[in-house]
Parts: sequence; structure tokens; C-alpha cells
Amino acid sequence: MKKLLLIILLLGSSPAWAATKLYLFDCGHINFPDVSSFGLSNEETSVRDLFVPCYLIEHDGKRLLWEAGLPISMAGKPLHESQPGMWVEYKKSILDQLADMHITPGDIDFTAYSHFHFDHVGAANAFTQSTLLIQQTEYDAAFLNAKDNPIFDPALYDKLHNSSIQILRGDHDVFGDGAVKIVSAPGHTPGHQVLLLNLENTGALMLSGDLYHFEASRRLKRTPVFNTDAAETISSMAKIEALLSETGATLWIEHNKTLADTLRKAPAYYD
Repeated sequence: MKKLLLIILLLGSSPAWAATKLYLFDCGHINFPDVSSFGLSNEETSVRDLFVPCYLIEHDGKRLLWEAGLPISMAGKPLHESQPGMWVEYKKSILDQLADMHITPGDIDFTAYSHFHFDHVGAANAFTQSTLLIQQTEYDAAFLNAKDNPIFDPALYDKLHNSSIQILRGDHDVFGDGAVKIVSAPGHTPGHQVLLLNLENTGALMLSGDLYHFEASRRLKRTPVFNTDAAETISSMAKIEALLSETGATLWIEHNKTLADTLRKAPAYYD
């Protein structure tokens, strides 16, 4: 009987990523009346609203938070001008959205952020019990040389300095089975990275980080003026486009609000 049960279990086993679930959260939006700082003229795209996402990946009893949205101090506030020329709105914090799913920060095993700009690490300090997966170059820029990178705001992530940190030096297989891979794609910031997922029913997905902000950025291969290295960004674009072609993955430009409006939000998920 035991032997028969073992055979049934083996025959019924699924690929390593079959248990993987991807949840998408609305972590705010940003409006830029003038998009010229993104390396585009205002005539080259009509898009002015950027979606701000957070993602939760569940796999084999482990959880990874990818992106932490706008600063939680902004949550619950109406649309307002955060700084000249930038309007933001964040209806419900990622912490409250996770709580609605009965998930606390202590339930998150790993965190990883595409990079350390304010709209990607807004709730980072809440996840001190998680292991942070970060490229060496991003760690150096954000934690050791923040004064040389004024676009970073250490107040959003300074509590992580003494938490569990796993330093990466390139691509990284998060769970060791090919289900979820961090892919190094520097240039927007020194240690910018993207996320590649293999989902049983949805297929392969690539979460772009800020490799691209707009569809026009991808089409025209434009880089924001505030990127740390434009040439490195172009090289990363080439690397990721080749990987997309190789894997057949679908690219989700994270800030694409038109796309985000069509996607299922948590507690619904993609698997």
C-alpha cells in the first residue's frame, strides 16, 4: 500500500514552480505632467500616470516580497504634490493589504527590491525580520554611500542595516529550483535588478523594475536623465531583451498603469 501511494505521488508530482503564486498589490500611483526627465519628449508619449506595484511570491511554503511601494507615510492621503512636478496618491498601505490576507511582515521570508528609489522601498523598514536580497553595488550605494546618491532616502530603509542581508553579485536563483530568479540589470541604479518567474499556468513572466518606465522607453531605448549610468542601462536592456526572447517570458513594465488596470489584484493571484 505504501509503495502504491509513493507511485501515485510521484506520477502526480508537478514541476518545481507549480506551487508558485504571484500576488499583485496597488501601492500607489504617480503623475508627472512633464516626462522629459525620463529621456522622452512630452510628444513621444501621452502617458503621465505611473502605477506603483508591490508583489508577493509564494513558493514551497516560503514568501518573497518584491517591491515595497511608496512610503507608507503617504498611505491614506489624497492626491497631492509630493514635490514640484510630481503628484502622488496611495490609498491603502501594503502592510494593511497584507494584513487583509492575514499576513504580517514577520511572515515574509525574503525581500528584494528592483532598486532603492523611494517608490520601491517605501515600506522596507517594516521587514527587518526578512532576509534582504540585494546586489553588492546597490548595497554600497544605498547603505555606504547614500550621500553620493541623493535620490536615495536612507530613512526608508535604515532599519535594515542590521537585519539579515544576502549580498548578490549577479543573477540569483531565489529558491534554488528555477522558479524565481533575480536577474542583475544595472544602470538605472548601480545594482538595479529584475525578476523572472516561471508559473505553471501563466507561463514565464518578467517584472521589469525600472528598466523601462514607459512602453515608449522600451520602443525608443530611452533612459531617464537620473539613471546612474546610461550606457550600462542600454547594456542591461539588451541583456533582458535577449533573455525575454530566449525564455518566451512576458514582460510586465511595472509602472505601466494601463497594463496594471487589466491585471488581477490580491487576494487574486497568478500561478
